[in-house]
Amino acid sequence: MDVVYRLGAATSRQIREELQDPPHPAAVRTLLRILESKGQLRHTREGPRHVYVPTTPRSVAQRSAVRHLLSTFFGGSRAAAVAALLDDGDQPLTTSERAALASTVRRLRAEGR
Repeated sequence: MDVVYRLGAATSRQIREELQDPPHPAAVRTLLRILESKGQLRHTREGPRHVYVPTTPRSVAQRSAVRHLLSTFFGGSRAAAVAALLDDGDQPLTTSERAALASTVRRLRAEGR
């Protein structure tokens, strides 16, 4: 999905070319059919090729994925998810990341959220 969002529209060949360790072409086509059956993609025909495009904007898909992640792994707790991200000792936050987080917290407090 990331490749299709990045390119805007893509054939299975274009998707494979964008992947670092691409699976077999048939595996990519199978995954595209599955994503299409789930309503994540749709396709048009251009000659013999199918050109796939996302059915929802990336921002909508991101929010949906985050909601699913929260409910599946963190019992719906945003605080638990943020704590898990912040506790990842392998990659400490940069100064600019800490400043951005602090700014977001200040804005949310000001908005009463």
